Amino acid sequence: MSTAIEFNHVGKQYRLGLVGTGTLSHDLNRWWQTSVLHREDPYLKIGDVNDRAAKATSDYIWALRDIDFKVEQGDVVGIIGKNGAGKSTLLKLLSRVTAPTVGTINARGRIASLLEVGTGFHSEMTGRENIYMNGAILGMTKQEISAKLDEIIAFSGCEKYIDTPVKRYSSGMTVRLGFAVAAFLEPEILVVDEVLAVGDAEFQKKAIGKMQDVASGGRTVLFVSHNMASVQRLCTRGVLLENGAVKYLGGISDTIHTYLEDQVIQSEYTNPAPNPKDKLNLLWAKVTPAEGSAFYAKTPVNVDFAIRVNEQVNELVVGFNVYSSFQHPLARADYNDLDGRKTLAPGEYTFHFQIPGNMLSNGDYKIVLDVAERNVFNYADSDTTSLSFEVVADPNSQINTFCENMPIKSSIFRGQWLKEIETK
Repeated sequence: MSTAIEFNHVGKQYRLGLVGTGTLSHDLNRWWQTSVLHREDPYLKIGDVNDRAAKATSDYIWALRDIDFKVEQGDVVGIIGKNGAGKSTLLKLLSRVTAPTVGTINARGRIASLLEVGTGFHSEMTGRENIYMNGAILGMTKQEISAKLDEIIAFSGCEKYIDTPVKRYSSGMTVRLGFAVAAFLEPEILVVDEVLAVGDAEFQKKAIGKMQDVASGGRTVLFVSHNMASVQRLCTRGVLLENGAVKYLGGISDTIHTYLEDQVIQSEYTNPAPNPKDKLNLLWAKVTPAEGSAFYAKTPVNVDFAIRVNEQVNELVVGFNVYSSFQHPLARADYNDLDGRKTLAPGEYTFHFQIPGNMLSNGDYKIVLDVAERNVFNYADSDTTSLSFEVVADPNSQINTFCENMPIKSSIFRGQWLKEIETK
């Protein structure tokens, strides 16, 4: 089997803050060395590693460092890791959106990329025109594109709007069309970032199926996602990134287990130093059984947390998602559902939600909190504030269920907003 992609000691460095060396003479020297003499940037420094939790000590940071591995033709590789680990940067380097600072990348064949909503689309052009433009970029003739056109449009579900400018599409429609173009124009290498999360459940299922078809045809797929169930289902090999470096490379099951072993396991969280300059602070959170000391399938589950509103937020999001141990999304709860409230005045608030009994089967679960300004920023970092609990078999019950990592029927848990606490 031939090698489709080869990363040779690849690194990507970014400068924090201002772009430039600081002086005109140094900028000209950099241009001469890199563009004319094709040498390494003389002003590169050994910067910080890509650790979001640590404060930067230099002006430079390595988003990726010493990435060195091969992907064989026909492999379906899942690239996983925490937020900020370097996954999207790796795909951007492969897709030539940006260039590596050091090292080389060799890819054999046409690459189709879906890195973010609207990748490669011209907003003023219609959906149909963008299909032809993207196909031409991939090196296909007009006749080849026309032969696939009906399949692309049908798969995207955008038939009604195919002759409408893309700028009028919703984000979901744009992803649908972008994925259809990337998959159906038959590239040798398909690169997909976690943009599929924008689509609805029906489209995600279709997209996973299509990627499986692409892989079965001997083509190569690189897939980034936080949904471990999808990664497990689709991929055969995995790459685990941590702080911009490869931590583990191997079979997909072993890669996922290595990743999950490093997840923070806690039933309680306390913010050690709430920042008063932030609009919102998550103060504390905990998950507890409503009865007794163990989580049984029949036992209601209490989710309690407190926030501080330092500045009124007009589009406030307060709630949580429930995930299986493989991070398959199961359910969502929002305090906003209680009375449609979208904001809270400055002050401290506690929230109480209760997941009814007999809603969860035996297995491990994770609660990821949202304390956010909608579409702007989430002040509850999922890597450190998430809560975990395990539903275990009830020794006093004649019947016990076990279907770990399987989705449950209910999609929304109704919660109760308790009370306001006076600001100290």
